[in-house]
Amino acid sequence: MRISFIGTVEFSKRILEKLIELNCNIVSVLTKEKSKYNSDFVNLSELCIRNNLEYKYFNNINEFETIKYIKSKEPDIIFCFGLSQLIGKELLNIPPMGVLGYHPALLPQNRGRHPIIWALALGLKETGSTFFFMNEDADSGDILSQEKIEINYSDDAKSLYEKITSIALKQVENFIPLLENGTYKTIKQDNVISNYWRKRSEKDGEIDWRMSSYTIYNLVRALTRPYPGAYFFYKNKKVRVWKVNEVRTNRYDNLEPGKVIKNNNGVLLIKAGDNCIEITDCDLGEIIMEGEYL
Repeated sequence: MRISFIGTVEFSKRILEKLIELNCNIVSVLTKEKSKYNSDFVNLSELCIRNNLEYKYFNNINEFETIKYIKSKEPDIIFCFGLSQLIGKELLNIPPMGVLGYHPALLPQNRGRHPIIWALALGLKETGSTFFFMNEDADSGDILSQEKIEINYSDDAKSLYEKITSIALKQVENFIPLLENGTYKTIKQDNVISNYWRKRSEKDGEIDWRMSSYTIYNLVRALTRPYPGAYFFYKNKKVRVWKVNEVRTNRYDNLEPGKVIKNNNGVLLIKAGDNCIEITDCDLGEIIMEGEYL
């Protein structure tokens, strides 16, 4: 089975490493030299060089030269894992087995953008790891492999990313032999129960201290590293927040949201809409005094 591989992020690298470990016949790798869009961007060329894999850089996966190159490799299947771009019909029609994509959610639910971020920001208790055959619509093709993944209260973007990747690697190990011998089965998605998550805006990351402590906690853990971070404004400066704890108490019910209750060596206790938030890691460059407002 001749595989052309497309990928531009850390997840792509981990999957490609697994395919190499499984001695898959990878005839070409398409990656980007640089990116200003992906927080977890990885240039796959170094991995390719170390393993004697042929690679090519692209800007637009649907451009003529890229299509021409992939056709010349005569792949049986294309793996596309970690690309923030829809694949066009011409590319989809190149491999006889199709183009296999990936989405870290329980398809057909939660198609679309930023699935790890939205799952945490919305406080979901579970998500998924789904490999599917791509079509011209986003995340709507037939499912090859899917696993449910529990989201714990302590999970953040980094830990959930790793949890999803770990499960996905096991799925790859299981379905590669099925693809190679033609015994795989697929499941059609039910569009009736589907939904699409929209692209996250910068404004979506702003902390409003009138929010509940749980909502703020979810927002911060959703946007922590490797993502750009939730934030609040202090003296007209944007302060990125990377780690908080919920402090559930009714002791400060009479205080207004956004009031700094304590500053313990840089660890801030802030009144939220209901309970309190303890900020343990942020990019604040100056001291905030107790009694101030954010």
